[in-house]
Amino acid sequence: MSDEHHTTDPSGSARSAPGSATERRGPPRPRLLVLLFGIAVVLIGADAITKSLAVAELEDREPVKLFGGALYLVLFRNPGAAFNIGTGLTWLLALLAIVVIGVIVWFAPKLRSTGWAVGIGLVLGGACGNLVDRIFREPAPLRGHVIDFLSVFAPDGSVWPVFNLADSGIVCGGVLIVLLALLGYDYDGTVHRRGTERSTTGDSDDHGDSDDHTAGGERGEAADDHSSERGRASPGSVEEQRRDDGGGSS
Repeated sequence: MSDEHHTTDPSGSARSAPGSATERRGPPRPRLLVLLFGIAVVLIGADAITKSLAVAELEDREPVKLFGGALYLVLFRNPGAAFNIGTGLTWLLALLAIVVIGVIVWFAPKLRSTGWAVGIGLVLGGACGNLVDRIFREPAPLRGHVIDFLSVFAPDGSVWPVFNLADSGIVCGGVLIVLLALLGYDYDGTVHRRGTERSTTGDSDDHGDSDDHTAGGERGEAADDHSSERGRASPGSVEEQRRDDGGGSS
């Protein structure tokens, strides 16, 4: 059953009430879950493979320059987060990733939007990819250093922090989710029409102006009719006055 509310204008057509949301049913939930977790699994696999290749090929090697210096391949073991944040809190970052993954798994069955499923799948895959490093890589469980190997415009990460595919998934997924929210697309498949209230108010104002003009026109026409009647009555009154004056003088 749709949650859309309607108001009926004088012409009998239905319009959305101000502030209402029009529900748009998305794909079935099982299909969205397959999409979400499928994206996450693919990203986890690609992230693990590229990190293994980076360790095998870039260890003790000069940065590899690609695309004229737009991209560099360089091995970097990161104990913290981006921008060297939390370098001494690796275990806390690992626990935070576990919490995020748990929230996503709990939230996933509520999804009815394909866009949200893609965005959350990217975030889930990225969080899992980096969590694998923190759990299984040296120096210790929950204290492992994340393998980063991509650097843009500089070989040392001075322009932008060195990152990996998991980081890219988290950023791209987060940006997609924010854009969907700003455009009025909710995770449950509803679409909020932000222009509905303005358009409805504008219609009301137009009707109000039309009514005012109509009422003013009617009053003007009534006044003109009254003036015309007075104008037509005036010659007769003058003639009668003349007869009275003539009779009195005779």
